[in-house]
Amino acid sequence: MSSSFQAPKGVSEYVPPRAELLRSAREAFAEQARLAGYGYVELAVFEDTQLFKRGVGESTDVVSKEMYTFSDRGGRSITLRPEFTAGVLRAVLEYGLHKQGLPVKVWTTGPAFRAERPQQGRYRQFYQLDLEAIGSEDPQVDAETIAIAWNWYRSLGLTQVRLLLNSLGCRECRPAYRVRLQEFLRGLDLDEATSARVEINPLRVLDDKRPEVRALVADAPLMADHLCVACKAHHDRVRELLADLGIAWEDDPRLVRGLDYYTRTTYEFDHPLLGAQSGIGGGGRYDGLSEDIGGPALPGIGFGLGLDRTLLALEAEGVQPSVPSRCQVFGVPLGEAAERRVFALVAELRAAGIAADMSYGGKSLKGAMKGADRSGAAYAVIVGERDIAAGSAQVKDLGTGEQSAVPLADITATLKERLAP
Repeated sequence: MSSSFQAPKGVSEYVPPRAELLRSAREAFAEQARLAGYGYVELAVFEDTQLFKRGVGESTDVVSKEMYTFSDRGGRSITLRPEFTAGVLRAVLEYGLHKQGLPVKVWTTGPAFRAERPQQGRYRQFYQLDLEAIGSEDPQVDAETIAIAWNWYRSLGLTQVRLLLNSLGCRECRPAYRVRLQEFLRGLDLDEATSARVEINPLRVLDDKRPEVRALVADAPLMADHLCVACKAHHDRVRELLADLGIAWEDDPRLVRGLDYYTRTTYEFDHPLLGAQSGIGGGGRYDGLSEDIGGPALPGIGFGLGLDRTLLALEAEGVQPSVPSRCQVFGVPLGEAAERRVFALVAELRAAGIAADMSYGGKSLKGAMKGADRSGAAYAVIVGERDIAAGSAQVKDLGTGEQSAVPLADITATLKERLAP
């Protein structure tokens, strides 16, 4: 009989064996980040609500509609993080990482929270990989972040990921474009809420996913046609660097993304097999965010990659990433004396770096071998009273069925040799 309790609606949860894919994907990303010199940070899951209002932007759907905000016991307004960048930048400033050399290159992972309508690929609790490079305007850093994500997708075996690329300009050239865009949008027949957004942040109207709004803004002026000389040179350089790395991209002059802090380079990774929720990750530059949250002028760029949607993309492509076995050797004790010997042997195997488990509860040989098969182990080590008397154990290859006696003192060395790649 199952429990009467269930996970809250819209929570993304993982249990074996699918959870192993999630763990494996995280570990693959950690390796890509390590190779590029990014250090790991572990941060708070909740923050002062004002951090997101000032950093992400009050006009965004994230802040205005989707945040989980509550008052704690001290009467402070607290919000479960809906995204990572603002919190990472807050930590960089709080702990003075920017005073120890620039750029600060860090990454993190964990759950984020948005009060959205749950559907396939869109959850209220979801998992992201976040990477940030803070303190450099160099377009090489932009290209580096894109390459890290691109290489991660490729390392998992995904082949249909598309990179969409745009520039949102800077605080020098965007104001004039904003005026042009507002003039255009004010002439459209928009609903009241969207008309209000035109006055607060007109770029967000271009991010509206409703087909009727998309049709209305099809002829809207584009930021790409209003970039200043410096922004155009920066964008051209990013594209040149991506070409040098052999990374294909598609120019998407309407790409805005859903957060207010983006400037210049903005990008998204899209997977065509996921339907409406095709975005599996994205990021961009946020050169004014540090000042917005009370810090010094620190340019930055980073991304958030959706682990949940990446797993859906892997399944959509029929990709089975290599996942290390949870168990390589399974101990089968037959009798009380054998249980003590196998228990000690399993500990010895683990100390030698071999994933090992055993049968518990005094099961019969048949029951214990069923457990060995379910474990996914390559070998079973069977120990009975006669084996102990002889100072040996029976090592069975669970793939071929071959079985042989091996001295107990040599079990670990023998299995290490047999399991070696």
